Amino acid sequence: MDDRIRIRSQEILSDDWAILKKTTFDYRRRDGVWETQVRQTYDRGDGAAILPFDPDRGTVLLVRQFRWPAFVTGHKEPLIEVCAGLLDKDDPETCIRKEAEEELGYRLNGVKLVFTPYMSPGSVTERLWLFAARYTPADRISEGGGAPDEGEDIEVLEMPVDDALAAILDGRIIDAKTILLLQHLKLNPGVLA
Repeated sequence: MDDRIRIRSQEILSDDWAILKKTTFDYRRRDGVWETQVRQTYDRGDGAAILPFDPDRGTVLLVRQFRWPAFVTGHKEPLIEVCAGLLDKDDPETCIRKEAEEELGYRLNGVKLVFTPYMSPGSVTERLWLFAARYTPADRISEGGGAPDEGEDIEVLEMPVDDALAAILDGRIIDAKTILLLQHLKLNPGVLA
């Protein structure tokens, strides 16, 4: 693709919690015609998420937390999600192990990478590293709940897998990364064997 893109200009529109850039570039279409396009990209870094699963009890660990963007677009309830966080300076597995201890209160072993999708590649640069891991009640090391100094107010939920899947169908779970991981678990129950 390098021979099909020529950047004309880049402008930083915002550099606060994340970086919002406006880029003007020439793009050579498949038919060979060049056209000028203008796009904005939102870059807050990559993230990781994990779905802990207890196959003996048929349960998963999820979190419920307030999300401002969902609220301002009409979703008034806190979202039910898998545990997740930004990589910052950590590698994806180190990040998600830390997040699981902080948010869920569990020290997870046997963490397995499932896939690494872009969640909204039309404008957001973030790539998510999605993991799964087995857990048992013995893996619990604290109450979890997140880091209050980071504005986190997280409720830990332990749900039967079938209830979590039903929550997708009835609209209680609307978070894409959570839906992906729950459906992956349903389609591949032996993934954590």
